[in-house]
Amino acid sequence: MAVSELYWHIFFGVSLAVIATLITWAMLKFVRILDHPNQRSSHDNAVPKSGGISIVVTFLIGMAFIVIFSGMDLIQQRYISGFVFSAILIAVISFIDDVREKSALFKLATHVFAVAVVLSTGIVIDTLSLPWEDEASLGVVGYVVSFFWILGLTNAYNFMDGIDGLVASTALIAALFFMIISYYEGSSFVYITGYTIIAGAAGFLVYNAPPAKIFMGDVGSAFLGFVFATLAIIAARYDESHTSFLVMPMLLFHFIFDTLFTFFRRISRRMNPLKAHRTHLYQIRVRSGNTHLEVTLMLSCMAFLQGLGALWMVNIPGRERLFIFIPFLILQIFYAKLTLKKARKKGINLEAD
Repeated sequence: MAVSELYWHIFFGVSLAVIATLITWAMLKFVRILDHPNQRSSHDNAVPKSGGISIVVTFLIGMAFIVIFSGMDLIQQRYISGFVFSAILIAVISFIDDVREKSALFKLATHVFAVAVVLSTGIVIDTLSLPWEDEASLGVVGYVVSFFWILGLTNAYNFMDGIDGLVASTALIAALFFMIISYYEGSSFVYITGYTIIAGAAGFLVYNAPPAKIFMGDVGSAFLGFVFATLAIIAARYDESHTSFLVMPMLLFHFIFDTLFTFFRRISRRMNPLKAHRTHLYQIRVRSGNTHLEVTLMLSCMAFLQGLGALWMVNIPGRERLFIFIPFLILQIFYAKLTLKKARKKGINLEAD
């Protein structure tokens, strides 16, 4: 990339961050969609929400930039169309839920539809590096893997949006490392998409950093999970970089672990895993006395370490990449044990929602 082109990308990214900040400010001042506290809330007063619209808008501006200035030749048009249409659908449905609080079944159905649209355009992970084979062909199983990957990460990211600054800071860190990795592997589309997410998250964090003045809402968190999940497949299969699919699970490993750990822990204790609750590890940390800032910084440090792990991952042979998850799995297990131990010492009822 020429120096003049680099300056242009920096200017465009900074402009997007300013736009995101202004949109978040406007949502805070003029749009009164409030998150009223309840027994599961981690805040005491009504706080404006749906500030994640700023992230959606910067993403769409970035996509428009790609279409207008690249002639849609970075990846095939059907992939961009399916990606953008489904992301907008997730954002719209999530915004409606922020305003009117739709049922979990309704949200799940719309998420399934959005994922089906993506798969119908051909955005499917059809090969995967395994310990015994560099590139294992998945065939029709690829559709099943892709379906649960996108649906799962969309909801996992949404579940983690419970304290100030957590999902936005993670989005910023994960997108930063994904952008760097994809750029050095020859990307254009994923690289530009990456810095639109960085800009949106950074602009939103101006008002969402602890103590938050505005919340992201489902319109931001579900949208980010969907975009990250789909972008991982696009980067692996259709972008010039052909970035390993395993990079995104590494970047968001702490979110994935918390979601799966909480899900199976609740099932093992015969608690409804789909019912709204306060038993995620990050929520237990707050209930045990840690501030939002402390927990957000702790998990942001984990996200940064996972970014370094992703940089390590792409520089080793494909069949060995899964082994990079082992030290991070050990770290998460250790973190979970310490979190539960602290909660028990504080007398927190871990069996209650």
